[in-house]
Amino acid sequence: MPLDQRIIDLYDEYTHEGLGRRVFLERAAKITGSVAAASAAFEMLAPNYALAQMVKPDDARLDSKMVTWQGADVMTGYMVRPKGTAKLPGVLVIHENRGLNPHIQDVARRIALEGYVALAPDALSPIGGAPADPDAAIKLIAEVGKDMPKVVRNFSTGVDYLKKSDQTTGKVGTVGFCWGGAMSGMMAVNSAADAITIYYGRAPNAPDAEKVKSPMLVHLGGLDTGLNASWPPFETAAKAAGKKITINTYEGANHAFNNDTGGERYNKAAADLAWSRTQAFFKENLKS
Repeated sequence: MPLDQRIIDLYDEYTHEGLGRRVFLERAAKITGSVAAASAAFEMLAPNYALAQMVKPDDARLDSKMVTWQGADVMTGYMVRPKGTAKLPGVLVIHENRGLNPHIQDVARRIALEGYVALAPDALSPIGGAPADPDAAIKLIAEVGKDMPKVVRNFSTGVDYLKKSDQTTGKVGTVGFCWGGAMSGMMAVNSAADAITIYYGRAPNAPDAEKVKSPMLVHLGGLDTGLNASWPPFETAAKAAGKKITINTYEGANHAFNNDTGGERYNKAAADLAWSRTQAFFKENLKS
């Protein structure tokens, strides 16, 4: 039986709005009838990184390494590409609010296999990198995010790093998820990226729409109503300014529907369709 949508909404509060785990369990228990059932629901929603192996780290088709560059801070990222020396377009892969974890590294490998040099920065590089504990990472992302101009600079220089790399054609796109979706949107107005893809991230401020430099593709879960409400003002402003923006809403899908380590929120049909649209978008804007 699917989880009660109220439980999923509570979990989104837990991951994005600072709702403590104890409070989550207390509120969820009022819905499920017991703390034990609430705990079981929590485990059904929590990420399981053991599932993040669609493309294994040692896949013989790929070359991968950790790289560093100078942003506002010294930044570290996971860089992966198909084997060979051909110059390829680049894609900056921006993680959720859990930092650079095994799932996002796996997403970078998936993108690399589509014919790109993928770079997944770690927003927590300045403080030692993402911890293994997802709850600890969420708190650290919130702390780092208090200086958002610095964070934006760290990611925009990641775009520059890819553009200047002797491995790329100089064309670079971005794709971000959740927290990273919002950051990908920030790249539309603060970087030289050539194509911007956003998965369930909050929209940039509407007045910034006139600063958009590249086409934007947005994927939203139909059940993610609070976040989705941020988009109409930005979309209206972007279209009024003559910017190219396409927003797809996947009915019946929750926030984080693309994350296949995320249990009940993962929606394979929505994820597959969004992925195919993302690859067509990148092919049009980065490979043509």
